[in-house]
Amino acid sequence: MSDRIRSAALLATGDEIVGGRTVDTNSSYLADKLAGLGIEVVSIMAVSDDVDRIGAAWKISLAGADLVISTGGLGPTSDDLTSETVARVAGVELLRDDRQVGRIREIFERRGRPMPDNNLRQAMIPAGAEVIDNLDGTAPGYRLRIQAGDGRRPWGVVLPGVPREMKAMFETAVLPWIAECTDPGRVIAATTFQTFGLPESALDELLRGAVPASEGRLAFRASFPKISVRVSVTGTPQEAPRRLATLAEAVRARLGGAVYAEGDASMEQVVGDLLTAAKKSLATAESCTGGLIGSRLTDVAGSSVYYRGGLVAYSNDLKQRLLGVDAQTLRMHGAVSEETAREMAIGAARVAASDIAIATTGIAGPTGGTADKPVGTVAIALATRSRDGGDSLVDSRMYRFWGGREWVKTLTSQVALDWVRRHLLGLAPLEPETLSPRRAAAGPARNAQRGGEIS
Repeated sequence: MSDRIRSAALLATGDEIVGGRTVDTNSSYLADKLAGLGIEVVSIMAVSDDVDRIGAAWKISLAGADLVISTGGLGPTSDDLTSETVARVAGVELLRDDRQVGRIREIFERRGRPMPDNNLRQAMIPAGAEVIDNLDGTAPGYRLRIQAGDGRRPWGVVLPGVPREMKAMFETAVLPWIAECTDPGRVIAATTFQTFGLPESALDELLRGAVPASEGRLAFRASFPKISVRVSVTGTPQEAPRRLATLAEAVRARLGGAVYAEGDASMEQVVGDLLTAAKKSLATAESCTGGLIGSRLTDVAGSSVYYRGGLVAYSNDLKQRLLGVDAQTLRMHGAVSEETAREMAIGAARVAASDIAIATTGIAGPTGGTADKPVGTVAIALATRSRDGGDSLVDSRMYRFWGGREWVKTLTSQVALDWVRRHLLGLAPLEPETLSPRRAAAGPARNAQRGGEIS
């Protein structure tokens, strides 16, 4: 049989994962690394700490892949059953590895702690397996060939569930080995577009036919408040990049301004890059977002180059004293209004002496809404200021968002940052109808024409 690894199945073990108490980040990490080697991940499974269920999951995974990578279930307690189950599935004994016993004892001695006897369970390895040392913890990993029901002998790789330990072991010992076992004539080339302002239904319609199944693969991933569009191509090292470039250009042309980044860049990173390139500075004036926009901007290293600072004016008193919002504006139009947002933006640009300022004021909920201004009502304004300190130019919109308090705040911050991005690119801001929950009820065809809600 061929020793080439072309497909893989991922298996995460643990009651805490199945019960929702722990998020399985290991599988997404491994899937990404394997895709970079041109290996197709055919399945990802999570299973509870039960010998029969783990065994069944292993048999299913082995039946459909050349490689099974398991994470978790290697601890010292009675509910850590991975090695016991793998030995049973492989039809071999569990044997005590004296070298691992010594290594585990040494770890406890360095820490100045007595070693509980149950830690010796971690030195029990299926017969015939090649041990993978854990330099950051007590649980070793291993790999071995396992007889599948169809006569094949796929590989099984078992790693600890602690992400820090798993990643170190995978990158130093497993990834180089897998690379040697892959088909050098076959690679997967891929690129990911980060989008904002269109739902999956509209994205799907806009991209219909752009990536023929015979040429590549198109996949969508909604992760509020963005949707990622991934284009992948399988082929030779020479052919795949060329075909990918052609397909990516078609996707880029169809989605236009809805694409804010290619790769893993965040909206705040993109805004920072654009501000730097334009040699422009930015200030923020926030009410309902409570400093979230400023926090996101300063999450980016080097943001002091373009971010002048922000003012969180939650009360009307501070809106007047810090930002110069007129008391009559607040009386006539209220704190949540385009008029107030405009004066907040102008005030922030003036106080911070910035080229651009973005302002937000709204009702995040769950209380505070009225018939005219229900929960989710948000006003956003953007002001620009000339270098000589002349009059500001300002634009504003009133939006009607949906969801809980955190959802409204996050969505508001994303729209505000997108305003800055679009302004720097010479694009109009997203219109309120585009982001209205009513647009979702209109169906994908109308959404595709007018933008649609954000998923």
